[in-house]
Amino acid sequence: MTLPDLTLPQMLREQARRAPAKVAIRQKDFGIWKPLTWQAYAKRAMHVGLGLRAIGLAAGGHVGVLSENRTEWVLTQMGAGLVGGVTVGVYPTSPASEVAYVVGHADIEVIVCEDQEQTDKVIESLALLPRLRHIVVIETKGLRNLAPEHRDKVTTFAELERLGAASAAQGGGALVDAALTAQTLDDIGLMIYTSGSTGKPKGAMLSYRNIRGVVPGIVERLGLDSDTTHLSYLPLCHVAEQMLTAFVPPYLGSQVNFGESIRTVQEDLREVAPSIFLGVPRIWEKLHASISIKLQETGRLQRGLFDRAWKRCEPLAAKPRAQWSLADRTAHAASYWLVLRALQNFIGLRRVKVALTGAAPIPPDVVRFFRTLGVPLVEVYGLTESSGMVTGHRADDVVVGTVGPPTLGAAHRVADNGELLLRGDMVFAGYYKNDEATAQSICDGWLHTGDVVRQEPNGHLRIVDRLKDIMITAGGKNLTPSEIENTMKGSPYIKECVIVAEGRKFVGALIQIDYETVGKWAEAQHIPFTNFRSLTEHADVLKLIGDEVARGNGKLAQVSHIRRFHLLAKELDHDDGDVTATMKVRRSAIYQSYAGEIEALYRS
Repeated sequence: MTLPDLTLPQMLREQARRAPAKVAIRQKDFGIWKPLTWQAYAKRAMHVGLGLRAIGLAAGGHVGVLSENRTEWVLTQMGAGLVGGVTVGVYPTSPASEVAYVVGHADIEVIVCEDQEQTDKVIESLALLPRLRHIVVIETKGLRNLAPEHRDKVTTFAELERLGAASAAQGGGALVDAALTAQTLDDIGLMIYTSGSTGKPKGAMLSYRNIRGVVPGIVERLGLDSDTTHLSYLPLCHVAEQMLTAFVPPYLGSQVNFGESIRTVQEDLREVAPSIFLGVPRIWEKLHASISIKLQETGRLQRGLFDRAWKRCEPLAAKPRAQWSLADRTAHAASYWLVLRALQNFIGLRRVKVALTGAAPIPPDVVRFFRTLGVPLVEVYGLTESSGMVTGHRADDVVVGTVGPPTLGAAHRVADNGELLLRGDMVFAGYYKNDEATAQSICDGWLHTGDVVRQEPNGHLRIVDRLKDIMITAGGKNLTPSEIENTMKGSPYIKECVIVAEGRKFVGALIQIDYETVGKWAEAQHIPFTNFRSLTEHADVLKLIGDEVARGNGKLAQVSHIRRFHLLAKELDHDDGDVTATMKVRRSAIYQSYAGEIEALYRS
């Protein structure tokens, strides 16, 4: 696939010229889907960009966005790009301290906040943010309660667009034309802060060349085209959502849909019926759990039909449709109309052409589960520093447990220590204000991913673990904790599993139950409980998880078996520092917080 040598903002203007009346974005507000054409998208983005300049954004200045996914997010990103600005996403789930760190470190001059809650986080830290000039608020409810000393620094998104429209009417379009003419592929267009699972987040700078470099591989491997429709709901601060919401559509002319909120995703899925769906492993695990709950609530006949359909279709999960025999097709058709179609409708994925999982390891059993249901789930791999997806399964070549072969344009090699190295236009420009970390990450043009891989004979890559996470037991055995953890998380009753093995005589684990699924199971067993803690303390629940651990151990080598585990009495929480904004486990923090419980596992 050959793309024009144009930056993302230049492509927005080009799509507005090519297909002005085609719908680029749909936003659901109060139950109604409101369309935005490519022409209107480009016009509003220009107004936002000119508005940003009008309130003091300098050429090359940094604009922050602190919001859930919505039209205003991408209008800000594209608007900033149209006037030469750089966008920086800030997780809306982050507490004020984390928001202050990113806004301060990134030298953000203007920040767009979704509502009063997000605005308050910024105002709380204003004394620490001398470079911040303005706060723009999308939803204005509660703004009238602002303290007088803050009012001069705050404006509304509607006012920002009005200022930009006024500037455009007075010839401001010439500023945009000049900025786009001067813009090159090597200009920085976006900064994405890493999750910070082992320290402070780092600001990865992505150039327009990086963005353009990753698009062909995504499009070719996933089979995307101008008719592709996507529901955007994962955080746009993360590169996984950026690639399908912001990177690909301007080059393809495909459509993006923004639902009402993160809480209405399943309802929005049923209404949009997207042709592509992206879910991080936790989303697929939750969907897996929700189906398990639904099956628990059905009668014996329905469960019997499901079990029969499952046995018929499980062998087809990794078998290309072109190789299905007549008997395979007949069995699948019967199972589809009797059982699978209803379950696909239940999760809103009946019409999806390709579904993908990435951003973190996923239990192979979960992939097999959805492929058996008829959801064409493929596993992909990428990182912020590679501008997104650089490997992935082909639709007709899925090997469960691998992440597929490298995509178009992504050169790779495996270092002597097993680390995956990458090279190509998609390799990021470096970390903001951190030359030392950049030099450690990119050596001789090769990106050191930090992931240990094994190359299969068929060209597929299998992720072994993070290089820094590989553990050595007291007996000198090397262990890959993610393999053990993902095996255990294949159970619908286990939400998190944190392995303890470094320097220990056997493998121990901290396990967090899936409260919803275990709660439904407990209700069916007439087990009384009042909250999370009381549920985990029940002997029958301990036995349930013990049985699930034993089942998982049966799929692992003897040295990897979990011999003892502790059930956590509360859910791991971002606010407590247990997990990052992207829900990645902070091992060192958890080991410190649960030091007593860990030591108890190894007392004889």
